[in-house]
Amino acid sequence: MMLFNRFLGDLVALLFPNLCCGCYTSLYHGEDQLCTRCIYHLPYTDHHLHKENGAARQLWGRLPCHAVMSLLYFKKGARTQNIIHHLKYRDRKDLGIKLGGMIAQKLLMNPAYDDVDLIIPVPLHRRREHQRGYNQSLCVAQGISSTLKIPVNTRCLLRTQATTTQTKKGRYKRFENMKQVFSIVELASLKDKHILLVDDVITTGATLEACGIVLFEAGISKLSIATVAFAK
Repeated sequence: MMLFNRFLGDLVALLFPNLCCGCYTSLYHGEDQLCTRCIYHLPYTDHHLHKENGAARQLWGRLPCHAVMSLLYFKKGARTQNIIHHLKYRDRKDLGIKLGGMIAQKLLMNPAYDDVDLIIPVPLHRRREHQRGYNQSLCVAQGISSTLKIPVNTRCLLRTQATTTQTKKGRYKRFENMKQVFSIVELASLKDKHILLVDDVITTGATLEACGIVLFEAGISKLSIATVAFAK
């Protein structure tokens, strides 16, 4: 029976190969979402070790952040782009949770994140989330929460307006596109709290800036940010 089950498993793997989300090679037994080679060779940043890192500089003069970090550098045509594509468009909620766990391991190395009270994912508009079936930033937040044992809050920060694509817009246009997009409810849940805001990618920082502004207006004490990738 055990031999038959193993044969059946090998047959399923042959017909429906489980591929790495980074390089598309077949995963070996014990690997999940990302192969060992990708995990070793991914373009990791050292943001968790340096306060004045590239991602943090994107928000200087715009948002008073306590700490900012991204796990990976983003480059078109490379592994990180493949990973982000799977995270956002291929229903890989499991990948988001895995990436969140990887982020959390970095955060544990920096005492700046020790007193975080709540983790808040950047919300999608309800229509976009319905179309996609999930919020990729929430999956990442859940992965962070599982390791750090800090609760995730999806009730306080809402995206009340849908926006057009940000892909071809510059920094100013992106921020103008995000004005008045987010709102806060349940203000008492946020007052005097240290919030960890979670998103998939930092590009110009316009989305994070718009979220951060309304969070500070709600009375939070500190804002830290963690993302999967940073497009430098």
